Amino acid sequence: MPLAEWRLSVSAIPIEANERVSFGVAHEDDRVAVIAKPPRLVTTPGVGHEHDTLLNGLIARWGDRLSQLGAARSWGLLHRLDRETSGLLLVAFDVEAYRHLRAQFEATNVRKFYWAVVRGTPKRERGVVKLPIAEQLKKNSKYTQVRTARIAARGDRAARAAVTAYRTLATGHGASLIEARPVTGRLHQIRVHLDAIGCAVLGDKLYGPKAVDDAAARLALHAHRISVEHPDGGRLDVSSGWPKDLRNVLRRAGLPRPDLEADQDD
Repeated sequence: MPLAEWRLSVSAIPIEANERVSFGVAHEDDRVAVIAKPPRLVTTPGVGHEHDTLLNGLIARWGDRLSQLGAARSWGLLHRLDRETSGLLLVAFDVEAYRHLRAQFEATNVRKFYWAVVRGTPKRERGVVKLPIAEQLKKNSKYTQVRTARIAARGDRAARAAVTAYRTLATGHGASLIEARPVTGRLHQIRVHLDAIGCAVLGDKLYGPKAVDDAAARLALHAHRISVEHPDGGRLDVSSGWPKDLRNVLRRAGLPRPDLEADQDD
């Protein structure tokens, strides 16, 4: 979903507080928080998930601050992660902080880093995937549709430029550990781009072949680092370790757990 449409969809839904929604806090100060979203938690309310999303939990914890931003500014939430993806998300606590951070997202100056366990090994150890992406609706069941993405054909009016940088951190038994940095922020961008170079993310039920779908209990994708200019100046650079529920995926593939200290190469 394009950013403007997503913000409108969030704005149109009243957000109820839900103290039962669990999440971590990797960083918090008076202006900004960095949230550690667990896997299988939907980021924002929608059909079927009106009350059990991350945003419901954020309102329960910081409703007095986020209410000042209101629906027009998505209650302070700057971006989102897919339901199956774990990792870091950025939240603003006041209007000026939100504007400052939003400008960085729109200028693609926010640096986001993801770890992914993928099928096979990229032909090049590191590279940049520049393939346009188009969104589409795909039937999920007899009564519902889901929004998915695809590599766009030349001349496709729905195509939007998409750029993902990646590097291979380790290779194992039929799988590799990749660090990906999406320069742009398209729907399912990392998943679609890695699949396009023959390295689908393990556990990907939408884009990977059956062998990839069965290789992990959930999508083996984790947003492990985010780096932005803080509203008060200086750099806010927050990292998160490898998630516990994906340790078996590394073990089965003979891959080492990534080292946070070693992965601070921009």
